Amino acid sequence: MTSEVSPKDRFVTVYGRKPVLEALSDYDLRVDKVIIAEGLGGAVINEIKEAAADRAVRVQRASAHRVKVLAGNGRHDQGVLADVVARKMRPLADALEDPATAPRNVLLLDGLTTPANVGMILRTATAAGIDGIVVPHRGVAGLDPLVIKASAGVAFHAPVLRAQTAGHAAELLTEAGYPLYALEAGAQESIYEADFGSRAVFVLGSETAGLSEDVQTRIAQSVSIPMRGGVESLNVASAAAVLCFELLRRAGK
Repeated sequence: MTSEVSPKDRFVTVYGRKPVLEALSDYDLRVDKVIIAEGLGGAVINEIKEAAADRAVRVQRASAHRVKVLAGNGRHDQGVLADVVARKMRPLADALEDPATAPRNVLLLDGLTTPANVGMILRTATAAGIDGIVVPHRGVAGLDPLVIKASAGVAFHAPVLRAQTAGHAAELLTEAGYPLYALEAGAQESIYEADFGSRAVFVLGSETAGLSEDVQTRIAQSVSIPMRGGVESLNVASAAAVLCFELLRRAGK
């Protein structure tokens, strides 16, 4: 690997009593540890501790403030969180280190702050066999219980690639020789006509703000999804689904 891997690039942090208990109850998931706020007790907390003990998962105590900081959500953490190992999640820089094993088709999320959209994109892209989905640490909805729920649990198993920002990811990808394509309603060439080559990056931007400036300057070409019936555009998660399964269709030729 190019550098020491941060815990944020290895784990999906689940917070809230029910989500943590559900994670401990799912034996397809590997839970690294559970952290409970000091002084917190009750029936559900005891159930969480027992479930952790059954799986030999370590339980740590921390201040309520520390739990809120680690969860990143002070209103809904309920004093408990768990770090779940995301087996396919890794830093983007490490994924690009060896050209022989680097991902071919990559989605880059830029400014998508709605958890439902991020979750649905993770589910769709994984189902379509996309090699990597760049979910930046900043500027995109975090991999929290809302995203996990929207992905129907696929977020734990999705090939997520991490970078600090979408702009940094775009820089790494272009330096590695990937052309960046943006979905744009008015683009002349459609996703069904364009030649994407052997590897490419497809940027999915905010429906309101569009692409960030750092990403926009690195776009090689914009492509469109043909629309009929007077419809101007699709929701970003729906557009991602159309794109992902077009790429799967091409791969199956």
